[in-house]
Amino acid sequence: MKLYYAQGACSLSPHIVLREAGYDFDLQRVDLQAKKLKPGDGDFWPVNPKGQVPVLELDSGERLTEGPAIVQYLADQKPASGLAPANGTMARYHLQELLNFITSDLHKIFTPLFRPTTPEEYVKITKDNLANKFTYLDKYLAGRQYLMGDQFTVADAYCFTILNWTKFKSIDLAPWPNIRAYMDRVAARPKVQEALKAEGLLK
Repeated sequence: MKLYYAQGACSLSPHIVLREAGYDFDLQRVDLQAKKLKPGDGDFWPVNPKGQVPVLELDSGERLTEGPAIVQYLADQKPASGLAPANGTMARYHLQELLNFITSDLHKIFTPLFRPTTPEEYVKITKDNLANKFTYLDKYLAGRQYLMGDQFTVADAYCFTILNWTKFKSIDLAPWPNIRAYMDRVAARPKVQEALKAEGLLK
């Protein structure tokens, strides 16, 4: 099994899940700007015609793309990990609800902040939109250890990954104490620490 990733990108989410679930896997770093494999000059386009990470390559050679699909696949192969509720349960639909919120209301809103051509006035609008989402999330996290309650799930791996981008985009989480405490809890998990160190995000 191989995960194609870019340092600190949304591929950190399945990277964390792979470690939390106890998989044996290889990492293949991708230069997203050049669409090349690192090190060397291998072309990334044949791996994923979308030109994006993450990509999970199974031992069979089949590939999965899109982070929420990948993390659910990984959790379903190792149900004892507790990383996702069983299919068909209401808890599973709530997990999918959370994954969809993270994708559409956090991940995609962040995107313009990573484009150097984004006008400054739109950067402000984007940060204002994120602040509104953070206010909702902060209230949601009140009294919860993790997004689903006391159990760490794939939704937490994804949410942590996206919220971690605030460090790189000068967004102070001080107004949202529940989010700050949540980020500290997730960051302290040994497998999360392993993933951050493996990607060069933590010394």
